[in-house]
Amino acid sequence: MIRGRRLAGFKFRRQVPIGPYVADFACLRHRLIVEADGPLHDPGHDARRDAWLSTRGFRVLRFTNAEIMGARDVPAAILAALQAPPADPFEYADHP
Repeated sequence: MIRGRRLAGFKFRRQVPIGPYVADFACLRHRLIVEADGPLHDPGHDARRDAWLSTRGFRVLRFTNAEIMGARDVPAAILAALQAPPADPFEYADHP
């Protein structure tokens, strides 16, 4: 649903390396990461990862595979996040 600019023309890349992590999908222009969480996820690791990404100006949306396959509100949630103002890139300039 987000590949190939199918979601309102927004460009997402798949499997994007960001620092020591790999984002499932990322819209770099809007600093938005969308994660598809399978059944084997460590909430503690996810929290540390999300905190690290947040300090670099990224917003992370997480959805379970079941939500992605069955919920119609997933695209709406992604669109709402994309329509929020992107993070100020200069605010995070001191972070590599």
